[in-house]
Amino acid sequence: MDESMKQLQQGLIEIEIEAENVLLARHQLVENDRVRNGNREALTALRKRARTTKTSVPSPFESIMKEIEQLESRPLVKEVCATCGNHDSRENTWMMFPGTDVFARIPFHAAHSILEKDQERLDYDAKKLQSYLKEKSFLISEKGVLADKISPGIIRSLVTLTDKPK
Repeated sequence: MDESMKQLQQGLIEIEIEAENVLLARHQLVENDRVRNGNREALTALRKRARTTKTSVPSPFESIMKEIEQLESRPLVKEVCATCGNHDSRENTWMMFPGTDVFARIPFHAAHSILEKDQERLDYDAKKLQSYLKEKSFLISEKGVLADKISPGIIRSLVTLTDKPK
């Protein structure tokens, strides 16, 4: 085989691998968004149950000032959960654990804490995937594949090509 043909073939193989990585990352980002939306809906439902919003719960400073005004002998710092508010945080609620089909009855505060931590992790993963997609897309465009030369449909077809034995 001619040397220039080998280089062309090697370049196409590299581009195909990068394009496949981009498509896999996009699919992962879509799945990640689906889970994030489910978590967001669950957190909203818990806030409705506790009759709070993100901004309706008084800050710890406001709680301290109210207690000082009442001149009662209570501890100066009272933790106020932004989701629980005045809701009984020990009240049990049903929750399905992520990645399983197991329902468990756990305290309200633990349920929303788990969901909030999971939401933070999913947000971080989404940002990481977006930066990965940006980097790989830039790498592919630097090789001169994208822009007006090859449409995304052709890149997708290159990725789905399979070798058939003769």
